[in-house]
Amino acid sequence: MIRLAKKYLVWWAVVAAVLFMVAQVSSDLYLPTVTSNIIDKGVAQNNVSYIWSQGFKMLAVAFVGVISAGGNIFFAATQSQKMGKKIRSALYRKIIYLADQDLDKFGDASLITRNTNDVVQIQNVMIQVLRMMVMAPIMLVGAMILAFVKSPHLTVVFLCSLLVLAVSVSIVMMFAGPLFRKLQGQTDKLNLVFREGLTGVRVIRAFNRDSYEQSRFDKYNNKYAKTGTKVFMITSLMFPLMTFILSGTNVGIVWFGAKMISHNTLAVGNLVAFMTYATQILISFMMLSMLFVFIPRAQASAARINEVLDVKDSIVDGENVVEPKSSDASIEFDHVDFKYGDTDKLSLSDINFKAKSGQTVAIIGETGSGKSSLVNLIPRLYDVTNGEIKINGTSVKDMTQKDLHKLISITQQKAVLFTGTVRENMLYGNENATDDEIWHALSIARADDFVKEEGGLDSRVEQNGDNFSGGQKQRLAIARTILKNADIYVFDDSFSALDFKTDALLRQALNSDEKIQKAITVIVAQRISTVADADLILVLSNGKVVGSGNHKELSENNPYYRAILASQIKEGDDQNA
Repeated sequence: MIRLAKKYLVWWAVVAAVLFMVAQVSSDLYLPTVTSNIIDKGVAQNNVSYIWSQGFKMLAVAFVGVISAGGNIFFAATQSQKMGKKIRSALYRKIIYLADQDLDKFGDASLITRNTNDVVQIQNVMIQVLRMMVMAPIMLVGAMILAFVKSPHLTVVFLCSLLVLAVSVSIVMMFAGPLFRKLQGQTDKLNLVFREGLTGVRVIRAFNRDSYEQSRFDKYNNKYAKTGTKVFMITSLMFPLMTFILSGTNVGIVWFGAKMISHNTLAVGNLVAFMTYATQILISFMMLSMLFVFIPRAQASAARINEVLDVKDSIVDGENVVEPKSSDASIEFDHVDFKYGDTDKLSLSDINFKAKSGQTVAIIGETGSGKSSLVNLIPRLYDVTNGEIKINGTSVKDMTQKDLHKLISITQQKAVLFTGTVRENMLYGNENATDDEIWHALSIARADDFVKEEGGLDSRVEQNGDNFSGGQKQRLAIARTILKNADIYVFDDSFSALDFKTDALLRQALNSDEKIQKAITVIVAQRISTVADADLILVLSNGKVVGSGNHKELSENNPYYRAILASQIKEGDDQNA
């Protein structure tokens, strides 16, 4: 947490908060002395004028204390909130640029918890640190000195109380710290189950698994509740325990102080001041105690945040990057191997192919054959294990990721739309696109008709595009891809939700578009009809290319391709594919 504070707090604002707190504590410490003087020199001696003068002084000191407290609260609150804002921004920025394999280590639910709940824990503790952690030590030391000056003998009473408090707080911290860390981990699991239930609610209803999912959620919810109950019961004991110790301390001070007054060794005003100082001492210690209880939870949250921020990007730009060549588009896979993480099994093995401007490369194969893995290597969402990928004659590792992504426009396997309007979603592909260009892209993707029916480019897109069907979402995602000016267009199984007629019309429009004709098109598909017109078809099986060529060549000579063909097209229809 100290690392985060050093990085995201503004030092001059922290200093200002400390100075205001010093002024507030000084005022609070001076007031009991004024009260003592009023009693001993004013009330006891019936000196009304002295009472009035000291009363005005007390009001002035109290006013300074109030102003100082306001200044401290202002800087403490603004700094804690700004710190939280900066941490959230840093986390979001880090997550946006993390490679997929790095994101998989944490999981969506955990990353959401870290960017919300964990940051809130740090914010809450930081405002208390800038308030209590500054106030408590100053007040503790100052009150102890002033109390000792008033009566050295009575000091023994609250020293004994401090010892009892220290032991009590240590015991509470010993039990509460691990439970707070456990609570944060259970928050992750609870969010994961809730998120899965929320996104999969239709599947849950379709399979009548409501009761099962409810019991699954209740399982983690009960664990969270039990841990939370236990930890807050332990920390809640602090308040009655401290109240009991404080009350006992006051009884002890009054008991021994009354005896000292009866022997004329202590003035009444000094006893009143001493009781006030003793209360301030114990309250200061209570503040520190509460901080030491809640800091472990914030520390656990800080460790989880730093865990994300400290992840070294597995995909980074090289030291000697070059500008991409502006020649005709080309792509080359040269003996490419790829595997996920630390697994020994290769997901792709010895992939070799070339394509140039104006060509269409299609990739087909059974589920799990490595089709999406292959196309994800093109924009360098993952790095190859062995071999090399070249785009326009330059290795993808020799370009900056920003320059590489400028050359590629991709539609992912799952169509993703953002909350907003159709126009805003389209501008993700090309922020400078005109309305005419957007409509042209929508027309190619066969999405213009239903967009007009919905109300045009300003029609609303709900979260995840839930107000559109699966096929409509795919067509909008395809239109966004087409809108971008790129050298390589990648469609990762983007036609799966389209009917055969729409699929054929869309591909026909793609092939006749002037911009697409100058680029390379890479299509991943399950259907023969989608890939039949491609210049080069790669047949994948278990991560290996088991066939390459055009539709005619493969349908005549490749048993893998013929098996797929036979499963989809009736005999005699393959010529019309």
